[in-house]
Amino acid sequence: MQLIFALLSIMILELTGYLLAALIGISLGLIGGGGSILTVPLLVYIMGVNPLLATSYSLFIVGATSLVGAVNNYHKGFVNIKTALLFGISSISAVFLTRKFLLPSIPQVFFPNKIYHFSHESATMVFFAILMLLAAIAMIRKSKDPNQSTLVVLQDTIPILKLFSYGALIGLVTGLLGAGGGFLLIPFLVLVIKIPMKQAVGTSLLIIALNSLIGFTGDLGHFIINWTFLLSITAVAITGIFIGGLLSKKIKGEKLKIAFGWFVLVMGIYIIVKELFFTA
Repeated sequence: MQLIFALLSIMILELTGYLLAALIGISLGLIGGGGSILTVPLLVYIMGVNPLLATSYSLFIVGATSLVGAVNNYHKGFVNIKTALLFGISSISAVFLTRKFLLPSIPQVFFPNKIYHFSHESATMVFFAILMLLAAIAMIRKSKDPNQSTLVVLQDTIPILKLFSYGALIGLVTGLLGAGGGFLLIPFLVLVIKIPMKQAVGTSLLIIALNSLIGFTGDLGHFIINWTFLLSITAVAITGIFIGGLLSKKIKGEKLKIAFGWFVLVMGIYIIVKELFFTA
């Protein structure tokens, strides 16, 4: 009886994991970000993946899913290649260098001589949870111009320095935590670069794809990759992004973003409490 219960629990966890993987793709398809923030918690708490390996898997899953979404948006005319490439010069470099050199140099245990030992894995999840709280706040706040959707040409005076500096910041966050940074990208593209929301979503997906996939290549050799598992989760997430694209024609992305933001907020608080007070 206990064996049957254990098998059922495993099956339920796996089913939940794949449903959340689909939700990641749906979110990317609808609002161009946000969903990737769930990838690491999904892999760690549902699928039982080590937190550091989960950040690597997350880069591949989010990168591949975002690339499919970016191609789909490009065919609709909602990707600004010029902005993506200029932004990508600094962000891609930052992601690759972070994964290749900075991440392996971080100590496995913080405060080793203290009574309270704080592991690299716990630190990763706490910092990720902080990122989730920031993402949730960004998603819950209402956009100043949610209905802007017409395609416009990128302004002639491009803030190159802002593109490079912000790109490096996004790259560092993506490299350390395996999150695509879409919730940071969308406000930047709309408010600073002054491009419309739908074009910002498509451009964001391309930048996320480039950052994540290049970052993943920096991990090759550092981790043993379970390709069967990784590709199956990625396939479900990619299916989700097509569902999200279809739903975007019927559901207002702004309302979904706010609801999703509250969900991410609760998850972030849960992770912080768990890792700080209930992890040995």
